[in-house]
Amino acid sequence: MKKDKLYLTDIVAVGDYVDYDLNEDGTGSIYNIEKRINYISRKAPKMKGSSYRGERLEQIIASNVDNFFIITSIFEPLFNNKVVDRLLVVGESANLNCYIIINKEDLDQENLLSEWEKLYSTIGYKVIRTSAKNNIGLDKLKKLFTGKKNVLWGQSGVGKSSLLNKIYSQLNLKTKLVSTFNEKGTHSTVTSTMFRINQNTFVIDTPGIREIDPYGIRKEDLGHYFKDFLPYIKKCRFNTCTHNHEPDCEVIRAVEDEKIFPERYDSYLKLLDTIEQDIIF
Repeated sequence: MKKDKLYLTDIVAVGDYVDYDLNEDGTGSIYNIEKRINYISRKAPKMKGSSYRGERLEQIIASNVDNFFIITSIFEPLFNNKVVDRLLVVGESANLNCYIIINKEDLDQENLLSEWEKLYSTIGYKVIRTSAKNNIGLDKLKKLFTGKKNVLWGQSGVGKSSLLNKIYSQLNLKTKLVSTFNEKGTHSTVTSTMFRINQNTFVIDTPGIREIDPYGIRKEDLGHYFKDFLPYIKKCRFNTCTHNHEPDCEVIRAVEDEKIFPERYDSYLKLLDTIEQDIIF
């Protein structure tokens, strides 16, 4: 009987450390899951056709993570800052190092990427421009990945698997094209899987998403996960301010004074609205 630490992709979350018993025939059983340092999660997707209106369950995507890479594309599918901002809330609420990858730079004929890069860089996030087709940004990503446990998460079709294949050819991950009908990606990854690149470097490949709702965040706390709001939150009249309608709200004043990007505030309001719509029994 052997007791050791093992990474699993089922039963427990990807990235968990567990203690287990291993039998001679190769089967075994987990008898302990060590306390997680951190983890990223979301509200479990609603089941199609379900009429359930209670509290949605938590779906843990990965645990014990060093770096969280939010991956998007500038075109095919079109860059969606609302999704990026929701994923940033997921990362910030887990106290992770958050990076933004904007892929498919080779398709950017209108230089839109520079505008979004400037916005998020101004807030304080590191933005990495990439193109799997033209081998742009691959060395930067590989350097950031090295010696860390990294999770990549984003919409379907943004090119996550293609990038990983270019950086680590031995992975040979499946890829799929973006639909030309609705410019939405199809899922090439169906379950989260952790790949060990070397002794200290791990990459967690995750299924693409169509929607993302952060789990376990109250509306009065949401603003704390928008790092560009933080200089103003403590100056609001009410410590439970939701930065939506309250008087003497410094966040609203900062938006009016163009100290907070309107795109970010709009993302905040849309996310706040989904939190307020949650029905919990």
